[in-house]
Amino acid sequence: MEKFSVTDKTAITRLPKRGAYDKETVYSVLDEALFCTLAFVHEAHPFQIPTGFVRMNNKLYIHGSVGSFYMRELRDKKLPVCISASLMDGLVLARSAFHHSVNYRSVVLFSEPKLVTEEKELYDALEAFTEKICPGRWADVRKPSTNEWKETMVLSFEINEASAKIRTGPPKDDAQDYDMNVWAGVVPLKIERKPAEHDPDLKNGVSLPPYLL
Repeated sequence: MEKFSVTDKTAITRLPKRGAYDKETVYSVLDEALFCTLAFVHEAHPFQIPTGFVRMNNKLYIHGSVGSFYMRELRDKKLPVCISASLMDGLVLARSAFHHSVNYRSVVLFSEPKLVTEEKELYDALEAFTEKICPGRWADVRKPSTNEWKETMVLSFEINEASAKIRTGPPKDDAQDYDMNVWAGVVPLKIERKPAEHDPDLKNGVSLPPYLL
């Protein structure tokens, strides 16, 4: 199993048994998560931006307007970033308030931005973004026009310094608390797709595509 090298920034020091450094685990969290938080420092002030993203091979991609302040800052100054993505799998309810927790899967990675200029890579990244949000959608929609391409910036980030941290299972209480008359366990959480809702301006006769049924 191929692993990322452990560095001072990626080493899990708090509950290290929850850490994972293999690429399969890191990639699986990134591929399931729909949003990430991108953090950087600009003129001695911290910033963090929630944004959509997609992974292709060993790169993470974000996109935005060429007029976006933070996109231009990242592009021009090649600011080092910390990117995190998390999935919440359950509320862990213990017998004591102290031991309440959550089951989760998370990834933190460190990288630097690179402007994507190669036409095929740009096209592939935008297609991958669309397919991640809604598989099957790219084949249906109008592709970006020349002007829309010019208005869109795509940045890539090599995934070379990354780690995952995961918690699973029931609560862990102090030994003396297991005899308490207090319910304990896990309340599972998940993101669920609901039935699609038609645009009020949808053209008559346009039916719901099979991939949304």
